[in-house]
Amino acid sequence: MHQPPDRSLHWQPGFAVDARLSLESLRRGRDDPTHRVEADGALWRTALTPSGPVTYRIRQQRLDDLHIDAWGAGAAELVDRIRTELGADDRPDLFRPRHPALRAALRRLPGLRVPCTGRLFEAIVPAIIEQRVIGPDAAASFGRLVRAHGEQAPGPAPAGMRVPPAPEVWRTLPSWEWRRAGVDLQRSRTVVRTARHAARLDRAAGDPARAYELMAKLPGIGIWTAAQVGHRALGDADALPLGDYHLGRMTGMALLGRPLADDEIEEFYEPFRPHRYRVLRLIELDARLAPRHAPRAPRRRPLQ
Repeated sequence: MHQPPDRSLHWQPGFAVDARLSLESLRRGRDDPTHRVEADGALWRTALTPSGPVTYRIRQQRLDDLHIDAWGAGAAELVDRIRTELGADDRPDLFRPRHPALRAALRRLPGLRVPCTGRLFEAIVPAIIEQRVIGPDAAASFGRLVRAHGEQAPGPAPAGMRVPPAPEVWRTLPSWEWRRAGVDLQRSRTVVRTARHAARLDRAAGDPARAYELMAKLPGIGIWTAAQVGHRALGDADALPLGDYHLGRMTGMALLGRPLADDEIEEFYEPFRPHRYRVLRLIELDARLAPRHAPRAPRRRPLQ
C-alpha cells in the first residue's frame, strides 16, 4: 500500500551531487540494514535523529536534481539538513591536485562529495566495531546487532531495514549479545562507555574542533576511529585515517607505483591538506587507481 512521505524535498543544487556515491561511505557492508540501493536506483537509508527514527529515500536522474522523501518522527529534521548531509558545504572545487591521476579521478567522479550527517554517535559505534578487524567481519557484527536491537524502519522501507539502536540500547546490551555478534570485550566496553556521552558528542557536531576534542578524551577512541567519524559525520575532507592497514599500499601503488612504508604515509599526505581524506576516497572509488588483490589484514577467529 502506498504511504505518502511525512516530509519531501525537491533539491536542485547549483553543483553536481551524486547521492549514492557520496553516501556510500556510510554503508557498512553489502547487507547493512540501515542502507539499501534498490533495483530502480533509489537509495534508502535509516537514521535515529533527536526527533526520532526516520527512513529516507533519495532519487535522482541528474547530478543536479534530487528528490528526497522521509517517513517517521525524524522526517522533518532529516529533510531540513539533508543538503548538509549530502555535502552542500563541501568544497571539492577548491581541490586542485597536481598529480594527473587525481585530476583524472576528479573528472570521472564529478558528483562525489564528503558527507556530513551531524550524527556523531551513529558514526562512532560502527567505527569502534571496525577496530582491529577486517571490514567483512566488522560489517557482519554491526549488521547482526542492528537487526537484533534496532527498531523497524518507519514508512515503506525495503524489507529488513532497521533503525540504528538508541544510545541507551547500546549501553545496556548484555555481554553475550556482543560475543554472539563477534565483538570482543575491549570493543564492546568502548561502545558502552561512549554511549554514556552520546548526547554531548551529537551536540558538538556543529563544532568539529570540539567534537575531535571530546572524542580524544574517550578511552578507546584514537586517531583512526576519530577520522572515520570525521569524514562521515563532520564533513571533514581532511580526516585521514592514519594507522589504517591498507593506507600505505593503496596510496603508494596508486600514486607512486610502490607501497608507502608506515613512516612515509603522514609526510606524503601533508601537501594534500585540507583534502587528505578526499585523496584517499578518490583512490578507493576510482577503478583505475584502486589496487586490486591487496593483502588482507589479519582475521580474528569468531568468538564462541
